[in-house]
Amino acid sequence: MDKLIKGALQFMQEGFNEHKNLFENLKEEQNPHTLFVGCADSRVLPNLITSTLPGELFVVRNIANIIPPYRIKDEYLASTAAIEYALYALKVQNVVICGHSNCGGCKDINQEKAKLLPNVSKWVSQLDEIKQQVDFTLELNHYEGQHGLRSWMIEKANIINSYNNLLTYPNVRQMVEEKKLSIKAWYFLIQTGEIFEYCEENGHFMPLGEKK
Repeated sequence: MDKLIKGALQFMQEGFNEHKNLFENLKEEQNPHTLFVGCADSRVLPNLITSTLPGELFVVRNIANIIPPYRIKDEYLASTAAIEYALYALKVQNVVICGHSNCGGCKDINQEKAKLLPNVSKWVSQLDEIKQQVDFTLELNHYEGQHGLRSWMIEKANIINSYNNLLTYPNVRQMVEEKKLSIKAWYFLIQTGEIFEYCEENGHFMPLGEKK
């Protein structure tokens, strides 16, 4: 906690002055150009990996960067509500869905841990079908037991699934077709800092900047 307090004091005394005019302009309202949906993982920092300033990104973070299908229910839908707000209240022009390597949320949870993490287990159960599909593919191609490959495939399939789920939100598909909204699906490789972008045309993730 001491480190956090010292950091906050340093920001107030030094860091804030660097962007004083920017914060002054932001004091009444925000007008972010991009909704960034990412994992809550402490190693994935949206503003750092996109080199953006305060006010540019509206950030939604949860375990495993999951976008559930759009629905209206009498329960607290935190991620859905935040995405809904970004799309229809803030009217962002872009959406980035960013998954990453070695994602704990995409790993299996054993029964013992599930008892300690009931809400986490329920949340990541949305990935069960993805995991089943990946396991079937690995078995079909005789790659059973390739745990690194399995994790890599689940992480990327989860990003694509979130991309498809975003298209279930009201009018999103139409906004994309009319070029009023751009959606990008990224995979961040933590150990190298590389970002790969999903190419819907060929179904592959390609190095960012090389996608045609």
